[in-house]
Amino acid sequence: MFKVAVIGASGLLGRALVDELAQQTGWQVVATAFSRLAPGTVALDIRDAQAVEQFVEREAPDALVIAAAERRPDVCEHDPALARALNVDAVRTLAAAANRRGAWTLSISTDYVFDGTHPPYQHDSAPAPLNAYGRSKLEGERALTESTDLGCVLRLPLLYGPIVSWAESAVTSLVPAIAASATPDGKPAVMDAWAIRYPTFTPDVAFVIRQMLERHARGDAIRGIVQWSGGEPMNKYEIALRLAEALQVGAHLTPQHTPTDATPRPHNCHLASSRLEALGIGRRTPFDTAIRQVLAVFPWRGAE
Repeated sequence: MFKVAVIGASGLLGRALVDELAQQTGWQVVATAFSRLAPGTVALDIRDAQAVEQFVEREAPDALVIAAAERRPDVCEHDPALARALNVDAVRTLAAAANRRGAWTLSISTDYVFDGTHPPYQHDSAPAPLNAYGRSKLEGERALTESTDLGCVLRLPLLYGPIVSWAESAVTSLVPAIAASATPDGKPAVMDAWAIRYPTFTPDVAFVIRQMLERHARGDAIRGIVQWSGGEPMNKYEIALRLAEALQVGAHLTPQHTPTDATPRPHNCHLASSRLEALGIGRRTPFDTAIRQVLAVFPWRGAE
């Protein structure tokens, strides 16, 4: 029996990962969450070092995937202590506990460790984060490598996938404004047309992580830093156009060609996925196909 602990199983990526791993014969999945406990999910506050130690000792997983984090750049900017607790200190505690058990640890990081001025970025490109979120995730990467020799960092860009609310992804969070702009008295929705993103489907990421876990199960664990990214560059304005087409609504959208976010964001952090691709790992679902899958199970009517 190969046992995997998924930390942060109630989130956008965590749910997709649990769904993917649950299909594997001979695998046992232990899912943890903090605020949104689903049936069969173990309650765990990753800021509680003693609770983390007890969890890892009790469950004795063969591998541990850290999908929990503070991912909102504006929150990280205004509450750096929370960002450090979740994105740095918790990673260190989890990785150290797993290391003592001989378990492989995979920690999720972000394209925001780069400043977005010289894409594409390789796994060994020099990081230069622009905001508190990127800095905390970079420190989290270092916390992992300092805490275990049997660990790996997976950097990911903008994620979207099956949701429990529109706000859960920066992709689907655009839907209410798109829907409102399509009403008879709706005002045009202004959408960022400056920052270039690479929307990446969470079931594809879960597939990638499962392939990585399979290598560890065979005794060939991947170590260091790897990256995975969707292959279609687009700004939020372009994402909104494609969402409107999928929703079949006549949205009124206005592109904004200069950055307007209070928290600085990078222009283009395209992540090269070559290290994983060289290992035969990866899957990319076309955006238009994937977003229709999401919308099919989370109807947009009433979003306005």
